[in-house]
Amino acid sequence: FKRSREEVDSLMALFEENFMRIATDDRVHKNRIRVSVLGQKELLPPSLKEAIRNAEENSKEYSDYFFNLAVAYGGREELIAAIRAISRDVKEDRIREEDIDEKLVSRYLYTAPFPDPDLVLRTSGEIRVSNFLLWQNAYSEFYFTDVYWPGLTFTEFLKAVRSYQLRQRRFGK
Repeated sequence: FKRSREEVDSLMALFEENFMRIATDDRVHKNRIRVSVLGQKELLPPSLKEAIRNAEENSKEYSDYFFNLAVAYGGREELIAAIRAISRDVKEDRIREEDIDEKLVSRYLYTAPFPDPDLVLRTSGEIRVSNFLLWQNAYSEFYFTDVYWPGLTFTEFLKAVRSYQLRQRRFGK
C-alpha cells in the first residue's frame, strides 16, 4: 500500500466494521444488492478477508444492483494480471490469439461478472482516475465531490445520482 501504516490500519478497521454491517444489512437483502470486493484480497488482514467473504457470500445470488468496492486494487495491476492470464491461455491452446477482443479481455478482469460502471463517484476532491478501473471506465460518467469516502452521506450520493440522471450518454459517439 502506498499510504502510511497508520492510515492503512485505520482504513482496514473501517472496512472490516462496515463489511460486517453490510453482511447483515436488511437493505442489502431487501434490494437484492450483490456486494463484491475488487482487488488483491490476499494482501488484506485475515479478519477483513473474513468480513468480506461473509458480505459477498450473503449476497452472491443477487443481481438487481451491484455494490463493488475496490480494496488493495490497482487498474494497471488488474490489466497486467489479465494480460498474463490471456497469454497463458493462448500458450496452452485454451484460446486462439485471433479470438482476443474487448469481450474476451473483459472476462479476465476482476469485474468479469459485472457490467461496466455507468457512474463512478470520485471522492476527496481529486479530479483524476487514480489508476481505477482503467479498462472498465471507457464510457462511464464521472461525478466528483470534495467529500472523503468515509464521510459520504446519502444526500451527497443522491446528488451524484441526480447529476447522472441529467446527462445524455453517448458512449464515445
